[in-house]
Amino acid sequence: MRVTLLGTGDTTGTPTAGCDCATCREARERGVSRSRFSVHVANERTGESLLVDFSPDFRSQFLDNDVALPDAGIVTHIHFDHLDGLGNVYRLVDGLPVHAPSGTDPATDESVAETVRRKYDYLEDRIGVHSREPFDPFEACGLEVRFVPVDHPPLLCFGVVIEDPETGGKLSLTGDTSYDVPERSREALADADLLLADAIVPASLCDHHPIGGRHEGSDGVPRTFGTKHMTREGALALAEELNADRTRLVHLAHFYPPEEAFAEPLAVDGETYEL
Repeated sequence: MRVTLLGTGDTTGTPTAGCDCATCREARERGVSRSRFSVHVANERTGESLLVDFSPDFRSQFLDNDVALPDAGIVTHIHFDHLDGLGNVYRLVDGLPVHAPSGTDPATDESVAETVRRKYDYLEDRIGVHSREPFDPFEACGLEVRFVPVDHPPLLCFGVVIEDPETGGKLSLTGDTSYDVPERSREALADADLLLADAIVPASLCDHHPIGGRHEGSDGVPRTFGTKHMTREGALALAEELNADRTRLVHLAHFYPPEEAFAEPLAVDGETYEL
Protein backbone atom coordinates (compact mmCIF):
# COMPACT_ATOMS: atom_id res chain seq x y z
CA MET A 1 0.00 0.00 0.00
CA ARG A 2 1.06 3.54 -0.72
CA VAL A 3 0.61 6.04 2.12
CA THR A 4 0.44 9.77 1.37
CA LEU A 5 0.42 12.29 4.20
CA LEU A 6 -2.10 14.83 2.91
CA GLY A 7 -2.25 16.86 6.11
CA THR A 8 0.26 16.85 8.98
CA GLY A 9 -0.83 19.89 10.98
CA ASP A 10 -3.07 20.70 13.92
CA THR A 11 -6.28 22.76 13.93
CA THR A 12 -4.69 25.93 12.48
CA GLY A 13 -2.00 24.36 10.32
CA THR A 14 1.44 25.72 9.44
CA PRO A 15 1.76 28.37 8.19
CA THR A 16 -1.15 29.62 10.26
CA ALA A 17 -3.36 32.22 8.60
CA GLY A 18 -2.47 35.72 9.74
CA CYS A 19 0.59 34.54 11.68
CA ASP A 20 4.05 36.02 11.18
CA CYS A 21 5.88 33.93 13.77
CA ALA A 22 9.36 32.68 12.93
CA THR A 23 8.11 29.13 12.29
CA CYS A 24 5.36 30.23 9.91
CA ARG A 25 7.85 32.47 8.08
CA GLU A 26 10.29 29.56 7.82
CA ALA A 27 7.54 27.31 6.41
CA ARG A 28 6.73 29.92 3.75
CA GLU A 29 10.41 30.29 2.85
CA ARG A 30 10.80 26.52 2.56
CA GLY A 31 7.60 26.25 0.55
CA VAL A 32 6.21 23.54 2.84
CA SER A 33 2.82 23.16 4.47
CA ARG A 34 1.18 21.34 7.33
CA SER A 35 -2.51 21.45 6.56
CA ARG A 36 -5.19 19.89 8.73
CA PHE A 37 -4.81 16.16 9.34
CA SER A 38 -5.62 13.56 6.68
CA VAL A 39 -3.94 10.44 5.30
CA HIS A 40 -4.50 8.76 1.93
CA VAL A 41 -3.91 5.00 1.71
CA ALA A 42 -3.86 3.48 -1.78
CA ASN A 43 -4.19 -0.25 -2.27
CA GLU A 44 -2.17 -0.65 -5.44
CA ARG A 45 -3.32 -4.27 -5.82
CA THR A 46 -7.00 -3.34 -6.13
CA GLY A 47 -6.70 0.21 -7.46
CA GLU A 48 -8.78 1.51 -4.53
CA SER A 49 -7.96 4.15 -1.95
CA LEU A 50 -8.97 4.78 1.64
CA LEU A 51 -9.01 8.21 3.30
CA VAL A 52 -8.28 8.52 7.01
CA ASP A 53 -10.16 11.60 8.28
CA PHE A 54 -11.76 14.31 6.17
CA SER A 55 -9.71 17.47 6.58
CA PRO A 56 -11.28 20.90 6.00
CA ASP A 57 -8.40 21.26 3.53
CA PHE A 58 -9.78 18.36 1.44
CA ARG A 59 -9.92 20.33 -1.82
CA SER A 60 -6.40 21.73 -1.73
CA GLN A 61 -4.93 18.45 -0.49
CA PHE A 62 -6.32 16.51 -3.44
CA LEU A 63 -5.27 19.23 -5.88
CA ASP A 64 -1.75 19.38 -4.46
CA ASN A 65 -1.13 15.63 -4.40
CA ASP A 66 -1.30 13.11 -7.21
CA VAL A 67 -3.78 10.81 -5.47
CA ALA A 68 -7.17 9.41 -6.44
CA LEU A 69 -10.42 10.42 -4.80
CA PRO A 70 -11.29 7.95 -2.03
CA ASP A 71 -13.33 4.80 -2.52
CA ALA A 72 -13.98 4.68 1.24
CA GLY A 73 -13.27 6.82 4.27
CA ILE A 74 -12.82 6.46 8.01
CA VAL A 75 -13.38 9.02 10.76
CA THR A 76 -11.43 8.81 14.02
CA HIS A 77 -13.35 11.45 15.99
CA ILE A 78 -15.69 14.41 15.52
CA HIS A 79 -13.40 17.43 15.91
CA PHE A 80 -13.84 19.72 12.91
CA ASP A 81 -10.27 19.39 11.66
CA HIS A 82 -10.82 15.64 11.17
CA LEU A 83 -14.40 15.64 9.94
CA ASP A 84 -15.59 18.81 8.24
CA GLY A 85 -14.01 18.04 4.88
CA LEU A 86 -16.63 15.33 4.42
CA GLY A 87 -18.92 17.96 2.92
CA ASN A 88 -16.54 18.19 -0.04
CA VAL A 89 -17.64 14.81 -1.37
CA TYR A 90 -21.12 15.97 -2.39
CA ARG A 91 -20.43 16.43 -6.12
CA LEU A 92 -17.20 14.45 -6.28
CA VAL A 93 -18.07 10.90 -5.30
CA ASP A 94 -21.13 8.69 -5.28
CA GLY A 95 -21.81 5.81 -2.92
CA LEU A 96 -18.89 6.45 -0.56
CA PRO A 97 -18.81 4.12 2.48
CA VAL A 98 -17.66 5.95 5.60
CA HIS A 99 -16.58 3.85 8.58
CA ALA A 100 -16.67 5.28 12.10
CA PRO A 101 -16.49 3.84 15.62
CA SER A 102 -19.49 2.70 17.61
CA GLY A 103 -19.93 3.22 21.35
CA THR A 104 -21.78 6.10 22.99
CA ASP A 105 -19.63 9.05 24.00
CA PRO A 106 -20.81 10.46 27.36
CA ALA A 107 -19.80 13.93 26.18
CA THR A 108 -22.16 13.84 23.17
CA ASP A 109 -24.58 11.00 23.96
CA GLU A 110 -23.78 9.66 20.49
CA SER A 111 -21.21 7.41 18.91
CA VAL A 112 -18.82 8.87 16.35
CA ALA A 113 -20.78 7.04 13.66
CA GLU A 114 -24.08 8.51 14.87
CA THR A 115 -22.68 12.03 14.91
CA VAL A 116 -21.33 11.68 11.38
CA ARG A 117 -24.67 10.30 10.20
CA ARG A 118 -26.63 13.12 11.86
CA LYS A 119 -24.32 15.98 10.89
CA TYR A 120 -24.15 14.89 7.25
CA ASP A 121 -27.72 13.69 6.81
CA TYR A 122 -27.92 15.80 3.64
CA LEU A 123 -25.34 13.43 2.11
CA GLU A 124 -27.43 10.31 2.68
CA ASP A 125 -27.72 9.78 -1.08
CA ARG A 126 -23.91 9.99 -1.41
CA ILE A 127 -22.46 8.28 1.64
CA GLY A 128 -23.29 5.31 3.83
CA VAL A 129 -22.09 5.49 7.42
CA HIS A 130 -21.00 2.14 8.83
CA SER A 131 -20.67 1.73 12.59
CA ARG A 132 -17.66 -0.35 13.65
CA GLU A 133 -16.86 -1.91 17.01
CA PRO A 134 -13.43 -1.00 18.41
CA PHE A 135 -10.80 -3.70 17.85
CA ASP A 136 -13.06 -5.64 15.45
CA PRO A 137 -11.39 -5.84 12.02
CA PHE A 138 -13.35 -4.88 8.93
CA GLU A 139 -12.52 -4.74 5.24
CA ALA A 140 -12.15 -1.48 3.35
CA CYS A 141 -10.57 -1.20 -0.10
CA GLY A 142 -9.11 -4.67 0.21
CA LEU A 143 -7.35 -3.75 3.47
CA GLU A 144 -8.00 -4.86 7.04
CA VAL A 145 -8.86 -1.94 9.32
CA ARG A 146 -9.34 -1.67 13.08
CA PHE A 147 -10.26 1.23 15.33
CA VAL A 148 -8.44 1.28 18.69
CA PRO A 149 -9.46 3.53 21.62
CA VAL A 150 -6.98 6.21 22.68
CA ASP A 151 -7.18 9.13 25.14
CA HIS A 152 -8.33 12.56 23.94
CA PRO A 153 -10.62 14.05 26.60
CA PRO A 154 -13.38 15.05 26.72
CA LEU A 155 -14.31 13.19 23.50
CA LEU A 156 -13.91 9.57 22.53
CA CYS A 157 -11.13 9.28 19.97
CA PHE A 158 -9.61 6.35 18.15
CA GLY A 159 -6.37 5.35 16.57
CA VAL A 160 -6.35 3.20 13.46
CA VAL A 161 -4.51 0.07 12.35
CA ILE A 162 -4.49 -0.69 8.61
CA GLU A 163 -2.95 -3.90 7.28
CA ASP A 164 -2.62 -5.43 3.84
CA PRO A 165 -3.69 -9.07 4.28
CA GLU A 166 -1.62 -10.20 1.30
CA THR A 167 1.66 -8.35 1.80
CA GLY A 168 1.56 -7.98 5.59
CA GLY A 169 2.29 -4.25 5.38
CA LYS A 170 1.08 -2.43 8.50
CA LEU A 171 0.24 1.23 9.10
CA SER A 172 -0.60 2.45 12.60
CA LEU A 173 -2.00 5.89 13.45
CA THR A 174 -2.26 6.94 17.07
CA GLY A 175 -5.06 9.40 16.37
CA ASP A 176 -5.30 12.50 18.54
CA THR A 177 -4.22 11.25 21.94
CA SER A 178 -2.36 11.81 25.14
CA TYR A 179 0.42 9.41 26.05
CA ASP A 180 -2.10 7.42 28.12
CA VAL A 181 -2.99 4.96 25.35
CA PRO A 182 -4.68 1.83 26.77
CA GLU A 183 -2.54 -1.30 26.84
CA ARG A 184 -4.80 -3.27 24.52
CA SER A 185 -4.60 -0.46 21.97
CA ARG A 186 -0.81 -0.37 22.30
CA GLU A 187 -0.72 -4.07 21.49
CA ALA A 188 -2.81 -3.49 18.36
CA LEU A 189 -0.67 -0.54 17.23
CA ALA A 190 2.63 -2.32 17.83
CA ASP A 191 5.15 -3.52 15.24
CA ALA A 192 4.00 -1.22 12.45
CA ASP A 193 6.04 -0.65 9.31
CA LEU A 194 4.99 3.00 9.64
CA LEU A 195 3.66 4.75 12.74
CA LEU A 196 2.03 8.17 12.47
CA ALA A 197 2.08 9.66 15.95
CA ASP A 198 0.41 12.79 17.32
CA ALA A 199 3.11 15.15 18.61
CA ILE A 200 1.61 18.61 18.82
CA VAL A 201 4.54 20.46 20.47
CA PRO A 202 7.91 19.79 22.12
CA ALA A 203 7.78 19.05 25.84
CA SER A 204 9.56 22.32 26.60
CA LEU A 205 6.33 24.17 25.79
CA CYS A 206 4.36 22.47 28.55
CA ASP A 207 5.39 25.37 30.79
CA HIS A 208 3.12 27.56 28.69
CA HIS A 209 0.03 25.35 29.01
CA PRO A 210 -2.43 26.38 31.76
CA ILE A 211 -2.16 22.94 33.37
CA GLY A 212 1.35 22.12 32.21
CA GLY A 213 2.31 18.62 31.19
CA ARG A 214 1.47 15.09 32.32
CA HIS A 215 2.77 11.53 32.14
CA GLU A 216 6.39 12.44 32.84
CA GLY A 217 9.02 9.91 31.93
CA SER A 218 11.82 8.78 34.23
CA ASP A 219 13.71 11.88 33.15
CA GLY A 220 10.86 14.12 34.31
CA VAL A 221 10.00 15.20 30.75
CA PRO A 222 6.22 15.44 30.10
CA ARG A 223 4.90 13.04 27.49
CA THR A 224 1.51 14.78 27.32
CA PHE A 225 0.88 18.47 26.62
CA GLY A 226 -2.06 19.44 28.83
CA THR A 227 -4.51 16.55 28.58
CA LYS A 228 -5.20 15.92 24.89
CA HIS A 229 -2.03 15.50 22.82
CA MET A 230 1.39 13.93 23.11
CA THR A 231 4.52 15.99 23.18
CA ARG A 232 7.26 15.18 20.68
CA GLU A 233 9.09 13.35 23.45
CA GLY A 234 5.97 11.41 24.39
CA ALA A 235 5.33 10.37 20.79
CA LEU A 236 8.91 9.18 20.37
CA ALA A 237 8.76 7.25 23.66
CA LEU A 238 5.54 5.58 22.53
CA ALA A 239 7.06 4.76 19.14
CA GLU A 240 9.99 3.05 20.84
CA GLU A 241 7.64 1.06 23.08
CA LEU A 242 5.56 0.04 20.06
CA ASN A 243 8.64 -1.11 18.16
CA ALA A 244 7.70 0.88 15.07
CA ASP A 245 9.98 0.30 12.10
CA ARG A 246 9.58 3.93 11.03
CA THR A 247 7.89 6.86 12.76
CA ARG A 248 6.65 10.18 11.44
CA LEU A 249 5.31 12.80 13.81
CA VAL A 250 2.07 14.51 12.75
CA HIS A 251 -0.68 16.84 14.01
CA LEU A 252 2.06 19.41 14.56
CA ALA A 253 1.45 22.98 15.74
CA HIS A 254 3.26 26.10 14.54
CA PHE A 255 4.49 26.59 18.11
CA TYR A 256 7.58 24.45 17.47
CA PRO A 257 10.63 26.73 17.49
CA PRO A 258 11.84 27.28 13.91
CA GLU A 259 15.12 25.50 14.51
CA GLU A 260 13.17 22.39 15.58
CA ALA A 261 10.03 22.63 13.47
CA PHE A 262 11.36 20.88 10.36
CA ALA A 263 13.83 18.44 11.90
CA GLU A 264 13.45 14.67 11.67
CA PRO A 265 11.13 12.91 12.28
CA LEU A 266 8.57 15.73 12.01
CA ALA A 267 6.49 15.25 8.87
CA VAL A 268 5.29 17.75 6.27
CA ASP A 269 2.47 17.43 3.77
CA GLY A 270 3.05 15.35 0.68
CA GLU A 271 5.34 12.67 2.08
CA THR A 272 4.71 9.20 0.62
CA TYR A 273 5.60 5.73 1.85
CA GLU A 274 5.37 2.27 0.30
CA LEU A 275 4.50 -0.46 2.80
